[in-house]
Amino acid sequence: MSFKVKLAVAGAAMLTAAACAPVDPGFGEAVRYDTAIQTIDPDPVYDEAGAKPGDSGEHAAKATERYRKGTTKPVVRQSSSGSGPN
Repeated sequence: MSFKVKLAVAGAAMLTAAACAPVDPGFGEAVRYDTAIQTIDPDPVYDEAGAKPGDSGEHAAKATERYRKGTTKPVVRQSSSGSGPN
């Protein structure tokens, strides 16, 4: 047999063996998880005591008014690099 024929037979044998190998059941789980958390639920169910969309409208209105009047708290700069005052 020539080298090319032996190479082709060996390649076919490896592909056949790879096709029969068991696949990890967790294979692709990260992609499925990421897809699930980025998919919008068209019919969400909210807890009775939990926050719902639009619940903080009153707080947002007060915060907007404080922003417009200029009475907001100043922003405190913090560093996570360990240099400078914290």
